[in-house]
Amino acid sequence: MEFRAGQRATWTKTITEADVYAFAGITGDFNPLHVDAEFARHSRFGERIAHGILTAGLISAVLGMRLPGPGGIFLNLALKFLKPVKFGDTITAEAEVVSYRSDKRILTLKTACRNQRGEMVVEGESVLLVDPLPKE
Repeated sequence: MEFRAGQRATWTKTITEADVYAFAGITGDFNPLHVDAEFARHSRFGERIAHGILTAGLISAVLGMRLPGPGGIFLNLALKFLKPVKFGDTITAEAEVVSYRSDKRILTLKTACRNQRGEMVVEGESVLLVDPLPKE
């Protein structure tokens, strides 16, 4: 498969309370900012927020399912967390090809997540090794 600079894809999901609790259970990260409404009410955010890495997981979804799609594997992931994601926020993960080294099959993409208001909540860069899938 060939890739070209500017090629783009997105993945959208609304973050639910169930998502946050499932993520906490899977990872063991029960930080009360995420799971304790009373604790979070007294925080700088005033309410519970989603784990940053849960939000960044949507970048993994757009890369694994859309661009480059199945067969890509992370070599590097750099992220900046810019704004909190609240329960009920609809997040769109975006990926845009920056460069592709066909000799090494290394794909570099600009990645970001935006909320339903278009505010960037996560930005970063992903580098993937892209191997062709075996033929069935």
